[in-house]
Amino acid sequence: MSTTIVKVSTKKELKQFIRFNCELYKGNEYFVPDLYEDMITTLDKEKNAAFEFCEADYFLAYKDNKIAGRVAAIINNRANEKWNCKAVRFGWIDFIDDIEVSKALLDTVEKWGKERGMTEVQGPLGFTDFDREGMLIEGFDRLGTMATIYNYPYYPKHMEQLGYIKDVDWIEYLFKVPEKNWDKAERLSAIIAKRNNLHVVRCESRSKLAKQYGKPLFELVNECYSPLYGYSPLSDRQIEQFIKMYIPLIDLNLISLIADADDNLIGIGVALTSFARALQKSKGRLMPFGWIHFLKPLLDKHPKRIDFLLMAIKPQYQGKGVNAMIINDMLQRFIVMGIEDIESNPELEMNEKIQSQWDNFEKEQHKRRRAYKKSI
Repeated sequence: MSTTIVKVSTKKELKQFIRFNCELYKGNEYFVPDLYEDMITTLDKEKNAAFEFCEADYFLAYKDNKIAGRVAAIINNRANEKWNCKAVRFGWIDFIDDIEVSKALLDTVEKWGKERGMTEVQGPLGFTDFDREGMLIEGFDRLGTMATIYNYPYYPKHMEQLGYIKDVDWIEYLFKVPEKNWDKAERLSAIIAKRNNLHVVRCESRSKLAKQYGKPLFELVNECYSPLYGYSPLSDRQIEQFIKMYIPLIDLNLISLIADADDNLIGIGVALTSFARALQKSKGRLMPFGWIHFLKPLLDKHPKRIDFLLMAIKPQYQGKGVNAMIINDMLQRFIVMGIEDIESNPELEMNEKIQSQWDNFEKEQHKRRRAYKKSI
């Protein structure tokens, strides 16, 4: 039978859209599902603040009377204006190993974009950089993370067959935590702090972190990430949304805040206990009983593996060694906590600044993911 595309228009269809990848990857030991509750908020046009400047529709592919694929078609008007382009994004794309299905999904996105005046397609991308992005092209035999996409090896083959080419790659690393901190790093950190009149901030509670530094933290991310591929600034409403979504998950031992003499935030490093296994065991659901699987990583004071989410340093302080202060501060706590491995978040392959700061670590570049593009 031929492939049929249906636009998601009911709550039942949205639930099927969200859960399709869990069915597709059932039994796969490397796949980490999205958190269902987060996806409901993200894809809801009334709840997600990104719809202040984005428009989107979601589509399901049916074959032999079964769901065979899904895709979101997205236009981020703020990003298009910033980058002077007319791009429609495809995101949340999954499909069975059938070129007819993948073609039908992407043809739908292309047609949807053309009808709205777009001239190119990019993806996989979400509404913003805080959504999962990039199709996995290396590292299919490695456990995914809460923040990244996992897909089968046939996905990139379909993309190439359908005329999509590389737009940009991200690479990911696995780092070994040393048994003790480097003396040189501690001395250098002290010199940098004194020279620039900087200090490390300690937060005793998540509520203080959210109230005093939540908004400045995301404003700093906005400022620092502005030049990066496809980035669009977070709105005030998005920032409020992300504070509520992410701050409760942060272990205060896994965040480093650097401030100037006036206590203005100028640098941050954020890591997170790995929730990969909890998401697998709960099948991506908190309710009714999935939350039980999240208690261990949330309460674990000695996790073996963590995910390094991001580092941001105010532009005027970049190149002054503030990154060394952040790494030194975090590494001291990592060692005390008994952490063995650090999984990096995706880093743009051309971002040599961020990659060079890991030179002293024993590391393995173990994953690569790609955003594709195509003129329409």
